[in-house]
Formats: sequence, structure tokens, C-alpha cells
Amino acid sequence: MKIKEIIDYIDSFAPMDTAMEFDNVGLLVGNENAEVTRVLAALDITVGVVDEAKELGCELIISHHPIIFSPLKSVDSGDVVYKLIENNIAALCMHTNLDLSAEFGVNTCLADAVGVKNYAFVEGECLLIGELDGEISNAEFAKIVKNSLGCDGLRYTLGDKRVKKVAICSGSGGDLAPLAKDCGADVLLTGEIKHHDILEADRLGIAVIDAGHFKTENIVIAPLCQRLSGKFGGIEFIPSVKCTDGIKYL
Repeated sequence: MKIKEIIDYIDSFAPMDTAMEFDNVGLLVGNENAEVTRVLAALDITVGVVDEAKELGCELIISHHPIIFSPLKSVDSGDVVYKLIENNIAALCMHTNLDLSAEFGVNTCLADAVGVKNYAFVEGECLLIGELDGEISNAEFAKIVKNSLGCDGLRYTLGDKRVKKVAICSGSGGDLAPLAKDCGADVLLTGEIKHHDILEADRLGIAVIDAGHFKTENIVIAPLCQRLSGKFGGIEFIPSVKCTDGIKYL
């Protein structure tokens, strides 16, 4: 199998031309015609993740966050790009196109993990709207999120009513509370929300859950490996164990 076959398959359910304008997606390091037998999947490509791929004999790393956003002005021997090239490991980065995929992506995996159903994207936005089976308190929903994502801790507000309709934006989506409210959501589940956005959500009467950027996005990695394994039986897809945000809670 060649890397290009993997690219074409991912492009079939998370088209790269749907990525946001600021983004940089696709094969950022390597040759699409290179053959591949083992692939490591990780939210981020760090030096530790490159070392992990090398130890496992992987020819390719698929990540969510791009390793190149801005023009490179220099590359040091300790940099990730240098390490990838040095070890002949390609990097395929699928970012906002995977966020926005309605068929399979970061937000759909997050919704599935926390029990949100009947979901759909708000047109033109990285915001998923769905619903729970029944009305519960936001404290109860926060516990479901914490357990489902394996969070050591998270932040949430109580809100002034029970929640059923849920707005979801993995990663950094705290500024979407007003849109979530306009869509009739009772709670916004995201990975990052600033203080003033929490206050605005409270003013609007919508509860929030901040489960952390890493936890709300890393939820896609294992299902992505399963999906790719089902398509490419001759390639081993391995979720990274070295990729972490390093955050600890007291």
C-alpha cells in the first residue's frame, strides 16, 4: 500500500478542501508514493511521538494538529520536522477537515462518546448540535463526560435548568456559546473556554462544560485507527501512547 491510498480514503469522508482557510492539512512531510506497512496515529506529532514511531517501525504518522502552520525559517536537529526527515517518517495531518466531517470526525466521535444523538452540524460552523436521551442536570452530564473521556478533572457550570439539547465543539470553542444558544442548546461542551465567555454563556442562560482541548480531540484517535484498519487490512494502525498534553490535576 502507498501513502496516497490512505490520503485518498481519508479525503473521501473528511475532504481536505473543506479545511478552514488558516489551516495546513495533507501530507506535510514525505512522499505520497512511499509504501507503508505500519502507521502511528496521534493528536500531535512531538519528538516523543516520532521516537515512538521509530521504535515501532512506522513509516507514517497521522496526526490531527499540523506540524507546520507558519513558514519555516530554520530547522534545528532537535525539531520535529528534522527528526521526521532524519528517520524517513512521513507526516499526514488532518485538522479542521476532520473537525468538520459529518460522516466521521473529531466532533462526531466526541458526540458518540458522551451519548449525544441525532446530531448535525450548524451550516458553515464547527459546531455540532444534538440531544441526550433525556433531561438531566449539567452536573450529571459533566460526570458522564468526565468518565467517557477519561478526564482527571474538568470545569463546568451548573446552569439554571436541566439539559437535553447539546452543542459540541471539540478543542477551542468557548466563543461559540452565543451561537449554541441561538440553536436552542442547553449546554456547550468544548475543550477550552475563556473567563469572559463563561460569563457570557451564563448571561445567555446556557451551561458549559470545559473538558480540556486534548481530551475532547484525542477521542478521535482510536476510532480513526479502527476505521482505517477496516479499510486497509494489510497495514497496522497504532494509537500513540506517548502523545499527551502533560496536564496534571491537584
